[in-house]
Amino acid sequence: MKNIDSRGHVRGESIYVDDMPVREGTLHAAVFGAPYAHGHIKRLDVSAAQRAPGVFTVLTAADIPGENQIGGIIPDEPLLAEDAFHFNGQPIAVVLADSEDQARAALEHIELEYEKLPVITDPREARAKGELLHPPRTFQLGDVDTAWAACSHVFSGRADSGGQEHLYLEAQGAYAHQVENGGVRVYSSTQGPTAVQRTAAKVLGVPMHLVEVDVTRLGGGFGGKEDQATPWAVMAALGALVTGRAVKVVLHRLDDMRMTGKRHPYSSDFKIGLDKDLKIVAYEASFHQDAGAAADLSPAVLERTLFHCTNSYFVPNVKTTAYPCRTNVPPNTAFRGFGGPQGMFVIEAAICHAAEQLGVRPEQIQKANLLSEGDSFPYGQKTVGCLAQRAWGQTEEQYGYAALLGKRDTFNAANRFRKKGIAMQPICFGISFTKTHMNQAAALVHIYSDGSIGVSTGAVEMGQGVNTKMLQVAAGIFSVSADRLKIETTNTTRVANTSPTAASASADLNGKALEKACDCLRDRLLEQAARELGRADTAGLSLKDNAVWADGAATDLSWERLVMSAYLNRISLSQQAHYATPGLHFDTNTEKGEPFAYHVYGTALYEVTLDIIRGTYAFDAVHVVHDFGQSMNPIIDLGQTEGGLVQGMGWMTMEDLLYDKEGRLMSNALSTYKIPDIYAVPKQMDVTFIDTEGAPLAILKSKAVGEPPLMYGMGAYFAIRDAIRAWRDTKAMAFHAPMTPERALLGLYPDFADEPVVDQEVASGAND
Repeated sequence: MKNIDSRGHVRGESIYVDDMPVREGTLHAAVFGAPYAHGHIKRLDVSAAQRAPGVFTVLTAADIPGENQIGGIIPDEPLLAEDAFHFNGQPIAVVLADSEDQARAALEHIELEYEKLPVITDPREARAKGELLHPPRTFQLGDVDTAWAACSHVFSGRADSGGQEHLYLEAQGAYAHQVENGGVRVYSSTQGPTAVQRTAAKVLGVPMHLVEVDVTRLGGGFGGKEDQATPWAVMAALGALVTGRAVKVVLHRLDDMRMTGKRHPYSSDFKIGLDKDLKIVAYEASFHQDAGAAADLSPAVLERTLFHCTNSYFVPNVKTTAYPCRTNVPPNTAFRGFGGPQGMFVIEAAICHAAEQLGVRPEQIQKANLLSEGDSFPYGQKTVGCLAQRAWGQTEEQYGYAALLGKRDTFNAANRFRKKGIAMQPICFGISFTKTHMNQAAALVHIYSDGSIGVSTGAVEMGQGVNTKMLQVAAGIFSVSADRLKIETTNTTRVANTSPTAASASADLNGKALEKACDCLRDRLLEQAARELGRADTAGLSLKDNAVWADGAATDLSWERLVMSAYLNRISLSQQAHYATPGLHFDTNTEKGEPFAYHVYGTALYEVTLDIIRGTYAFDAVHVVHDFGQSMNPIIDLGQTEGGLVQGMGWMTMEDLLYDKEGRLMSNALSTYKIPDIYAVPKQMDVTFIDTEGAPLAILKSKAVGEPPLMYGMGAYFAIRDAIRAWRDTKAMAFHAPMTPERALLGLYPDFADEPVVDQEVASGAND
């Protein structure tokens, strides 16, 4: 089945928040953000702004009827700053005017006097000053302290990975209006409708049932709309409640980039010990997470860093500690991978560092330490259905790793100013929310008397194709044509207490709930079919091709007739169902348990060509062997894999997120923050689906595919480093991602000023 949203997307007919027809009298919002990264508010005067043309009112913290608090995990973030602000762009006031232009113009009339306070932008400095969100957490396996003595080789180093801007095509936005009896309805571009509902109720001082949140779809999310869509939706709801008029909030792209958090940058230290056979005996790491100015989802992101600290490798002795460091940048947040990539990058850097020091290829160490069936992760869960070694072996064989390595060496020997690099990148990613209680979902199915079907779940469509997969589940169980089904908007009134669409778990959770609801309805209908056909029971009856079949043959009882018969006999044609993933548990006191329903495995093989003169590079090919389980939609899953891979490559190569020492975002526009475009993607991308039985806890045994492919992007960094290694010794080269062309050039010429002038003919692009 093709993605059911494709036609609307390419024709420009899909509806997003900014496309919604506005009510008469709608007010448009503009948000006044802090002009500096850290300060004490001495005076805030909005009177001139209130008198500006078209302005209805200006909202400040004093206008909040409930609690001025939007923090989820830790209540440390006000909706609107009162006494102090902690990052450049932190919302302080909201102008409501007749037009967006008038609202934005009025921002210039707001007067703010403040006392500058010290600014911290380095997580290591934050740790040194005791600026932690909460105490550090440590995962351990075995006994690291005694294991070092058994190591033939011990190496230590540092690895830094940068942040990443989500850059969803649809900016943050919401539209709200009052409804009867003191309620408010909010249309939000959010991955977490219930989070918006819960927080809005708290800020407005009303119970949750008076706040209805509706989501049609998002124009991209990538985690950036899991919690960080909430403040803008709450501002819209607050404005609607205070003014009695509809309020629309849609951020300008530059405001969105300035005011919202990103993927967490990490600065980490590692120590790795190997035996004479290159088996990893011990591994230790300290992760300094740049959490930003408030907690947001940082504690959960930090936890997943620890869960994925050893990636696809079995290490018998592990000790990793993570520090959630508070800095004066916007609160960093969920991003595809949710802390997993940052932890995985560090062990990959440690392996690469060990390989360079020993004079071997990193792949030798990687392959020697891949997980096997029954191996333990540092958090106590054992591998079940482990495909790490199979994916690696299939990649080696199918794409000719040995031959490619030979071609690399031949090319590098023949070309002085162009070098090729090769890298293998295995991945292992756990699927489930790591907070056990979040692994639940519900679905509501209505079969209408004409045989058409409405489906509601808690899943939010944001381009990943979850609506299509939900439709497949229902259509498959009822065996009806897809045009009989409608996937409703995600709405907190129809499906309550939803977990956010995140953690790559939404298709599984909501699909399983939907499956339960549809199974109940199917069984109920087959009982009515047995009565209609004069049979004693439902044995031998099934639904197939829009009709009832009996003993393998079609009957004259069509789907429409069956549904109408059930309706006339007062049989319920509606069903709600709830699903909770069984067997999950985790004890944060011992840091042990089984937090994941299953793991996804795979391996990528990278080929890159590096221009030694310029530091620029081109990816010749990326070959991927991936564990999709029993893919229920190969077209969608392939698109997710290619998209995730390229997004991961962007994080590792060109997306250089920069703040200055005063906490001001320097990469604040698409002229200064570069993401992969059609010219940056690999010239060749091959994705092979591993033939496997899949996972029972995955919907229809089709494994999650949202986040795991992003981790393949790490291979891009190490392939470029391998090409640099062909030019010069990289033993002393820092592990610092992203590997931008500028950073690659500095890696090629660490003492650039002392290098001889390059011959003009070569510099102009002459052949090697």
